[in-house]
Amino acid sequence: MRPVFVLVHSPSVGPSTWRPVAEHLTAAGYQVRVPSLLHIGSGDPPFWPRVADAVHEDLRQVPVDSPVTLVAHSNAGLFLPAIRSRLDHPVAASVFVDAPLPARFGPTPVATPEFLDFLGPMAVNGRLPRWTDWWAEEDIAPMFSDSDPAQRQKITEEQPRLPLSYYEQHIPVPQGWDDHPCSYLLFGPPYDAMATEARTRGWQVAHLPGEHLHQIIAPAATTKHLVTLAATP
Repeated sequence: MRPVFVLVHSPSVGPSTWRPVAEHLTAAGYQVRVPSLLHIGSGDPPFWPRVADAVHEDLRQVPVDSPVTLVAHSNAGLFLPAIRSRLDHPVAASVFVDAPLPARFGPTPVATPEFLDFLGPMAVNGRLPRWTDWWAEEDIAPMFSDSDPAQRQKITEEQPRLPLSYYEQHIPVPQGWDDHPCSYLLFGPPYDAMATEARTRGWQVAHLPGEHLHQIIAPAATTKHLVTLAATP
């Protein structure tokens, strides 16, 4: 039975960052789910249970005996152990895409103290601007295709304004969460250090050079890597 691909977007952006890859996987004959995490910043902390619950609820439409492959982009990588422990479905593989890695065991902070110092002054009434508004246009523009301004508009408008407390949380990492094949797909800096760490954990690592949202620029190549990595024992 082919595993169902579960494409988990970073809570800092939205599910549209996975739509092009989802279309390519579907065209290749795979079942695909793209759970929305756009609501998880609502209410008070903790936020991580809402991430795990959102993926669990989305998979109610998939038979419980169907294996799944979890694919986490960017910040979603930190939640993958919590997601895995919440699921009823067997997890065949996990693929981290340009993502920070959770601890092997024990609580993992979402942000370093230095990054919290960067974020703090931007918060207004405890809420941060949209993720793409944190950076200069010269840093953001290369992540998008000049030929598809509608895609950039969709992704930009979809982004939530997360509370600063989201980045102050620590996410529990249960022991044994990585009891299945894990792998890493690197686009580029600053996640090359994460790819190196993945290698030290014995994971398969692939490199598809590009910016942080490269899956929207090169969905076909990203899909090819995901299928290969997910099938690697």
